[in-house]
Amino acid sequence: MILKNNFYVLKLKRNFISIFLLAFTFCLLIFSNSNLAAVKSGLSLWATSVVPSLFPFFVATELLMHTNIVYGLGFILNKYMKPIFNIRGEGAFAFIMGIISGYPVGAKIASNFRQNNICTKEECERLLSFTNNSGPLFVVGTIGILMFKSTTIGILLFITHILSSISVGIIFRFWKKNKNSNDYTYNSNSKKHKPKNISISNLGEILSESITSANSTILLIGGFIVIFSSIISILKASGILNICSSFLYPIFNLLHIDTEFCMPLASGFLEITNGIASISNIACKRLSINIILSAFLLGFGGISVLLQVLSITSKTDLSIKPYILGKILHGILASIYTYIFISIFPFLNFDL
Repeated sequence: MILKNNFYVLKLKRNFISIFLLAFTFCLLIFSNSNLAAVKSGLSLWATSVVPSLFPFFVATELLMHTNIVYGLGFILNKYMKPIFNIRGEGAFAFIMGIISGYPVGAKIASNFRQNNICTKEECERLLSFTNNSGPLFVVGTIGILMFKSTTIGILLFITHILSSISVGIIFRFWKKNKNSNDYTYNSNSKKHKPKNISISNLGEILSESITSANSTILLIGGFIVIFSSIISILKASGILNICSSFLYPIFNLLHIDTEFCMPLASGFLEITNGIASISNIACKRLSINIILSAFLLGFGGISVLLQVLSITSKTDLSIKPYILGKILHGILASIYTYIFISIFPFLNFDL
C-alpha cells in the first residue's frame, strides 16, 4: 500500500507541469469572460506603454553594443566600478542603460556581456543583481503622474529605487569574490568575441539585426504581460488570490496596515503594473503606505519580470540566484529608503 502511494506521488511530481498547464487551459474556458477583459487590458498596456517606452531603447542598446562606447566607459570608469561594485568599468554601460531604459534591459546587456566575453561569469552575475531596474518613464510617468497623480511621488519612488539599486550592487560586490581575478586592468587586447563595429558600409545590416533582436525581446515581454494578466484574472475570479493574500493578514495587522492592501500586494508579486495600479487606487488617509508598498514592488519586480530575465539568461551560463536575491533585497531597501525620506522631509508626507 505504501509502495502504491509512493508510486502515485512520484507520478504526480513527474507530471506536475502537464497537470498545471491542463488546469490553466481549463480555467481559460471557465473564466473566459473575465479573461477576455484581462487579455485586452494587458495588450493595451503593452501596446500603449511598453512598446513606445522600451522598443527604441532596445534598438539603441543593440546598436551601441557595436560601437566602442562600452570599452570607452570601461577605460574611464574602471577606477570607480572596480572598488565600488567589484566589476570592471564596462559594467557601467549595463548600469546606466538599465536605469534609463527599465526592465529587462539591464539583464539583456549583462547576458550580452557574457556571450561576448566582455565580463567574467561572476561579474555578469553581480550585474544581474542590481542593473535590471524600472526606468524613469515608467516610475515617474506611469506610476507617479498617471496612477498617483503626482510628479513628486514619481520622483521620490525613482530616487529611492536607484539608491537601493546602488546599495544592492555594493552588497553583491562580495558575490563569489574569490572566483575571479581582482587585479583586472583595462586592456584593449583583452576583448574577445567583440561584435563588429558599426560603419557606413554595414549600417543597414547591423540596424536590421538590432531591430530583429529588439523585436524578439519586446514580443517576449508582451507575451508575459498578457499571460500574467490572464493568470491574475483567473486567480481573482476563482478566489485563490484572496486565499493567498489572507496569509499576509497577520503581518499587516502587526504593522498596523489595512488588510485591504493584501490582495493588490499579492497581485504585484506576480505582475508589478497590475499590483501598483491596484495599490494606488486604494483610498487611504495614510498615503505613505501606498507609496512604500509601491516602492517594494518596484524594487522586487514581480514573477513576470523574473521569468523574462530567466528567458534571457537561459541562453548563457549565468545563475539566476543572484538576481532573485538581489531583487528581494532591492524591494526591502527601496521600501525602507522611501519610509526614511517621507519621515525626514515633511513635503514628501502625503498623509491626511
